[in-house]
Amino acid sequence: MLTIGLIGYGAIAHDIVRVFPADAVRWVALLREGARPGLPGHVRAVTRLDALIDARPTAVVEAAGQQAVAACVPALLEAGIPTLIASVGALSDPALAARLSEAARIGGARLVLPSGALGGLDYLRAIAVLPDARVRYTSRKPPAAWAAELAAAGLTVDDRAIVLFEGTPSEAAGRYPKNLNAAFAVAMAAGAEKVTVLVIADPAASGNTHEIEVESAAGTASFHLVNAPSPDNPKTSALTALSIVAALRELVDREGHR
Repeated sequence: MLTIGLIGYGAIAHDIVRVFPADAVRWVALLREGARPGLPGHVRAVTRLDALIDARPTAVVEAAGQQAVAACVPALLEAGIPTLIASVGALSDPALAARLSEAARIGGARLVLPSGALGGLDYLRAIAVLPDARVRYTSRKPPAAWAAELAAAGLTVDDRAIVLFEGTPSEAAGRYPKNLNAAFAVAMAAGAEKVTVLVIADPAASGNTHEIEVESAAGTASFHLVNAPSPDNPKTSALTALSIVAALRELVDREGHR
């Protein structure tokens, strides 16, 4: 039986666990002291990072936010444990990105960045070498997904879309650390200096919509994805967990053949 670690047990981790048969994986979840997320019987909770490392999981999935990446992932990589991070926006911090790269080198472990809620990243990686390339990424979600942000800004959405943010991927990752990881995934693929991010609350949006528009010497491209939200968290696309599951299966298979 495989042992797989989790950092956090929110909507994404819950969705990942339920994809796998209960008798196929032994899960170990690192939780904050006092957290009680209602774990299934085959998910064991630990509250110390060294206890997660001592469990020697085949891989660990971070699903607890950007702070958890900084607090936990370097030690896991240095211990030789491959780690997938859902909160790719954490890499908008150059110092942390360098620290993770060095930790992976020291431990000889892979740091995996799943595609998350997006498609088309292979195209963006291809045009990244073109100096004239320009990319516009738009996150368009129903107002319910931005309820806290709208309330904080004193805004009410009636029948019109409201632009909450326009700026760089790093600014977006800092302002919306829990739900704009997709924007930084675009930036990592295409080059952050080429990308503009828009965040829109739109009552006409039928789901969590990701729009990527590209212009370059290689041509033009447009990607439009409408993802159903996670049943447990409207800010997160259900596809995010499925993407992590696909990357996790590939990683586990590769580790099994080493």
